[in-house]
Formats: sequence, C-alpha cells, structure tokens
Amino acid sequence: MQGGHHATRTKPAAPVPPIVAIGMAGLSFQQAAAHVLATDPLFAVTEAEIRGIRYKVFKNIPTSVPALLHAALPAHQDGAAEYLVYGEERLSYGAFCTQVYRLAHALRHDYGLQPGQRVAIAMRNYPELLMLIMAISAAGGVVVFLNAWWTGAELAYAISDSQPALVFADGPRAERLQAQAECASLRVIGVRDAEPLCTEKISPMLADGRPAPLPDLAAIGADDDFAIMYSSGTTGQPKGVVQTHRGALNAVFTWAMQAAMAPLMDPPAADAPPPPRPSALVVTPLFHVTATHPVFLLSLPAGAKLVLMHKWQPEEAVALIKREAITRFLGVPTQSADLLAAAQQLGVALDSLDYIGAGGAKRPPAQVAELTRAFPNAKPATGWGMTETNANGIGLVGPDYAARPDVAGRLYPPVQELRILNEAGQEVPIGQVGELTVKSPCNMRCYLNKPKATAEVLQEGWLRTGDLGRIDAEGFVTIVDRKKNIIIRGGENIACLDVEAALHRHPDVQEACVFALPDARLGEAVGAAVHLRPGTSVPPEALQAFLASQIAAFKIPAHIWLFDTPLPRGATDKLDRRAIQARAQSWLQEAKHERPRGRGRAGKMSI
Repeated sequence: MQGGHHATRTKPAAPVPPIVAIGMAGLSFQQAAAHVLATDPLFAVTEAEIRGIRYKVFKNIPTSVPALLHAALPAHQDGAAEYLVYGEERLSYGAFCTQVYRLAHALRHDYGLQPGQRVAIAMRNYPELLMLIMAISAAGGVVVFLNAWWTGAELAYAISDSQPALVFADGPRAERLQAQAECASLRVIGVRDAEPLCTEKISPMLADGRPAPLPDLAAIGADDDFAIMYSSGTTGQPKGVVQTHRGALNAVFTWAMQAAMAPLMDPPAADAPPPPRPSALVVTPLFHVTATHPVFLLSLPAGAKLVLMHKWQPEEAVALIKREAITRFLGVPTQSADLLAAAQQLGVALDSLDYIGAGGAKRPPAQVAELTRAFPNAKPATGWGMTETNANGIGLVGPDYAARPDVAGRLYPPVQELRILNEAGQEVPIGQVGELTVKSPCNMRCYLNKPKATAEVLQEGWLRTGDLGRIDAEGFVTIVDRKKNIIIRGGENIACLDVEAALHRHPDVQEACVFALPDARLGEAVGAAVHLRPGTSVPPEALQAFLASQIAAFKIPAHIWLFDTPLPRGATDKLDRRAIQARAQSWLQEAKHERPRGRGRAGKMSI
C-alpha cells in the first residue's frame, strides 16, 4: 500500500533525491532498499536481544500492536477518513478507534481481563472481529484466532489447547461450541446473530455512552505475546503459532518499506497525478495471517480503507472494487482467477486496481500474463510467508514477476536473513535445492504447548520452514516442493493425517492414505485411497457424507479410490504415499467416470 510509511513518523522524512524527482531511470531493488534505509528514519534498523538471540529489528516503530492504532491517526486524517465498510455499514477511523477503546475498557473493567490472558474469536469476517483484535491487545490480552470453518470438535480442541478466558462468537460458531460438552463452562459472548443464543452480548459493550478512554499500553512489552493462530501440521492436529507484538509489527513495517521502495524502482511520470488513497478488499478469512497482517494491520500505517466481504462472490467483488475504488486485492490464486473471469464476463475494467497479490498458495504461472493483460493498471504480485513468520518472507511484483512467473520472490529487506540448508543443516551452493530457513524478529515465539515441535523447527533463531527451494545469483527464490505433508486447497492448509484420522473413524475403513491432487481452480484438491475391511462395501459418496460430520467441508476428499487389497507400502512398511499419489494422478488422466481397471474403484464429489 502506498503511503504507509507516513503514519508514525515523528519528523518529516528526508526529501527524495533529485535523481528520482526529475524522472530518471528507476533504482535497482538493492539501491532502493539502501536509499530508504539511509533517508527515512522510520525504517532505521538496530539490533535487539530476543530470548537470548540477537536479531536485526526496526528501531523507531511502535512497540505494540495496539500502539499502532493511535500512532496511525495522522495517516487517516486524524480519524476523519472513512476506514471500514461492510455492506451498508460505514465507520470512520476515529469511530473505529472509539469502538476498540470501548471494548478494551469493558474487557478490563467489566470482565476483569488480566495481562496475558487469552481471548478467542470465532466468527466470519465481521467488523467486530477487527475491533476485537485491537481491543483484546489493548487490554493486555492475547488474541486466539479460531478457524470459523472448523467443526465443533475442531473448535473444542483449540479451546482446550489455548484455554481462553472468553470467547467471542457469531451464531454458527456459538451453536457449535454449545454442542460440545467440553465447552459447557465456556464463557461465550455473542456477536451479531449469536446474541439471541448467548447470555452475554457484545452490543452493550459497544453502546454509545460507554467509556472509551485511551488505554494505558505502557505495560505491554514488545516481546509479549500478541496472538495465537492455528496452522495445520503433519501431526494431524493444528498447532497454535504464538506471535509476539514485535514479530507482527516488524512484518508490517517490512511491507511498508517495500511500498516506500516501489516509486524509487518505478518512478512515476513528472506530470502524474498523486496516487489515490489506498483501499483494500478483504476477501480471505481474518483467522488467517494473509488477511490479518498484510491487509488489516498494514492498513493502519498505510492510511488505507478496508472493505469487508460477507462471503466470497466474484461478481460482488467486481461491484465492490468498482464502487469503492479499491486499489489493492490480495487473495488466494483461485480468487484472482475468479475475479478475472467475473470482470471479463461483466465487461468491467476495474481501472482502480493497482495491485493484485496472491498468498496462501502458489499462483499458476499462466495466470500472471492473463492478469497483466486484463488489468493493465494493476501489478500482479506473489508472496510467500507463513503463520510462523507473521506472513513475512519473500515476494515479487510487477515486471520482475511477469518475467519470472515461476519464482516465489526475493527476500524482503531489511530485518530478515535467509539460508538454503541441506538435511545436515549446511548451506547449499547457489542454484541447489535445500530447505528454506529464515531468521528474523517476525518468527514465532513457539508452538503452543508443543516444545518438541518447536525445537524441531526453531534453532538458534532460525526457522526451518519445511519448504524446499533454491536461490539464484540475483536473489530470486524458487520453491520446488514441501517437506511438510500438507495439501494447500485454495489457500487452506490441510494436514493429510487429519483427514486420514477422520476416515479411520468410519467402522468399515481398514486403511486410508490422503494426498494432494492437482486442481486447475483451487491449486490442489484432496485425494484419498481407502482399503475397506473384508466383507464390507461402502461407496465413496457414503464416506464423503460420513466425513461431513467429522471435519470441515474443505478438508473432505474430492476424489476417493477404494482398494480391494491393502494399500501399497514402502521398504519401511509405511504407506507409500508418493506411489499412491502417482497412481491416483494417472487415473485422473484416464476416463474419470470409468472404473480404473483392476486397481480399485474411484468416486468423486466436488466440495
């Protein structure tokens, strides 16, 4: 988002050197980074010791996430600018801050929230979700993000794992929680359609006339916990990623620095009008880091307006982009494709867009050229980051991306370091494949309640990401595979073992193996091979119907193959997942509605 680096500045930035002002050729990526670091004090870098390890960190940024809210007032016309749009609801930045401070006051004084206590949020993308993120933080609490697509049992697991003092939930999530015996004593505060279901409600906390004092944030330390976000892992159970205030803010200002670098690398024409106010359409769930960090949190210092969608609908997205003059679109690649198709079908140009980013999954290379042709004013962009890195990582935008649509990007400066390591932990030569390993203050503090899993990936400040890739001499990184056994379906991470465990709950399932399959729209689809117990017969559609009560809908396999014999195994007697996956991919290439000859029986359902 352009202009984000103006929000918390205590003094004006140094003037842009004349070489840019007179419209000469743009600077290189490295030159632009060096220029910003040398001329803008907001992005000054120092070193800090965090949990016994030295890191490069931003020196002059706010120390906590809620401190950013107040510091960003100048970027939003001292609160007068329109900030949040949801349907017919519109809030200025000042009104948004007032609601946040009312909630923070109520949490402290009415609910007795103590520093470090956790408060969970389980709801769809409502304005209250954004308010609660800031209010819980301002009250000294820790935000626990619960996946709104989870079943009741999945929600109950995260509740048991994180032990929140309170849960704010909308109607469907409140119903799921109330149906779980483990959540019987849970204190649930109803939001919107959950208010009739709950004894305690959020609306009195937001009512006009309630106190809304500016919170005292002095006690919140930079390295205190800010949030817990759940990320699927190979254990089958989601892992709670513990993020700190410093980690989130160093990620936010890393992206703000990229915005400051952009006009230096691609200088505007001398007679170009000033850029419009940035505005972003929120199209991915706010319980995921893609929406919370580089969209919501970045909108604060960027002075950007946010428009929330009730539900992803491409035609509605086109209408909102047109109506609200949206400049920034960041979603999973499937949504970019949907937006492209809808805009072409409706004959709408979407001239306001200047950025079309992809996160959560790799964008198909062919889509880059299609977006460039369809939206000539917008720069396609890609990015790689993790919940464990507060979404910070690598990225690429514009002509560099168009020229290299297969790469994941370059490491964002200035606080990150990157190594490509082999199995022995040694750095591999340029061009060779190894595991992406990153060190920065943005890395998570730990996995909640999982010290062994934490120790496996965090070593002396370096995070072993589980992604395999290579880097070239110019610093461009290409990701080639994942060590983690995870399926990424439309940006949603799905642990194979999680789905396998659900399949095994069916009394007739003897063996189950789950794997990724290519999908033109979603990137990857879930596939499963199942060996039934002798003497039983269960059609694939029945297994899919059974899973509907066990796991979230997006995890249910779209393709199930039933085997008459035990599933293939490797030399160590473990299921040979790669061999099974390869067979399934070949079967998909055959007639999809024919029974694979002598190999099993195939069933398919679109989820």
